[in-house]
Parts: sequence; structure tokens; C-alpha cells
Amino acid sequence: MPAAAATSVPTLFDLPYTPLRKKPLPAGRPREWYITHNRRLKAMRLAIALLDSGVHVPGQAHNTRIRTIAARIGVHPPSDTTCHMVRALMRYSR
Repeated sequence: MPAAAATSVPTLFDLPYTPLRKKPLPAGRPREWYITHNRRLKAMRLAIALLDSGVHVPGQAHNTRIRTIAARIGVHPPSDTTCHMVRALMRYSR
């Protein structure tokens, strides 16, 4: 098999993605579980946005910067607890 045939179709990773279909959260959990779950998802989105914007060190991710990024990506302003969680995610992702 010629080598050119295997590389003739480029793989593109920068195409816009289609969001996955959301599934309902499991029923019957305590309310605190849902609050924590949604807070973790929000912190993950914010951490990814910060990393994409060039903030790679948790010390650079002050609450004001995290809230500015949240406004830029269309997320409600995070609480102090969520900001702390964002920095923790950035710290442990290294």
C-alpha cells in the first residue's frame, strides 16, 4: 500500500464541535449533591477558558480574572467557593 494513500485525508481538530445531548441528572440524590455537581462543571469550564486565554498558574487566577472570564464565556459570575475550586483544578492538572 502506498504511503501517500494513508496521509491523503488530513485530520482537523479545530472544527467547531457540536455539544453532546444533555441527559437528565439522576433522581433521588440529596440537593447538596446537585449543587456540588453543577459547581464542579462550572469550575471545569472556567479552568479550561483560563488555560485557553493563557493563564496557566493558579496564582494568576484571581477572583476578578475568573469572573471576567466567566462574563466573556457567558457564565454567571462564580462564587468565592467556585473560584477556589477553579484554582484547585488548575493546581492539580499539572
